Amino acid sequence: MRDEPGQPGDPLARWEQVTAVPLTVLSVIFLVVYAVPILDPGLPAAWRTVCTLTTATIWVLFWGDILARFRLAVDRRRFVREHLFDLAVLLLPMLRPLRAVRLIMVVLTISRRTETWARGRLAVYVAITTLLLVLVAALAVLDAERLAADANITSFDEALWWATVTITTVGYGDHYPVTAAGKLVALGLMIGGIGLIGFVTGSLATWIVERVSADSSRPTAATTEDVAALRAEIVALRQRLDGVTVPGAPAGDPEPQEASPRGGP
Repeated sequence: MRDEPGQPGDPLARWEQVTAVPLTVLSVIFLVVYAVPILDPGLPAAWRTVCTLTTATIWVLFWGDILARFRLAVDRRRFVREHLFDLAVLLLPMLRPLRAVRLIMVVLTISRRTETWARGRLAVYVAITTLLLVLVAALAVLDAERLAADANITSFDEALWWATVTITTVGYGDHYPVTAAGKLVALGLMIGGIGLIGFVTGSLATWIVERVSADSSRPTAATTEDVAALRAEIVALRQRLDGVTVPGAPAGDPEPQEASPRGGP
């Protein structure tokens, strides 16, 4: 009897568990070798070749991973339906104008590992994913825009500023993509950033409301002092009342009543 998907004995689950760390490391290496030629236009040709070969090798390993997972899947049709986006990301970069789309696979791989590590700490996961998305978008748009004739994003500082302004929906308009590939990167950043920034904004608002509510529910120092002073006055008043007695009567006894002239009550 074959194991159900997601069960401890599922070969696909075991494969994903074993390859999680290596794929994350490969994703980080891919991001580095992709970024180096972009950040250093004067990189020697030999090092550029090394970076290109490294990215190609890692991309082949990505393909090997998804093919292995397809082979190990119990329900392969379901696997294809659930991984259509991954397959599209793996296929689209074959087109030269869309090679920056390869960075999406890096983001997906690192995000999956971060999600496991930060389980129960959703804010940490979202923050890391947001920073990664901004960095990847900045690299991709700089790669697409730098050599364009009328480009206004020609340095990493400008690209990082553009990515930050775009994902936060500020949109100053001082820097913007002019190429088709750059606009595609902008579209992906806008769509991905809406959910992430919305979550961050909502979390911040919730935190502020909780802090304000907690502070308002606590007694202030002035109120505490007033209550203490009032209690002291009440104690002093009781002491004064306890010290008042009727002449000729024992302390604490009620005042005696006058006798009736006829001897009655």
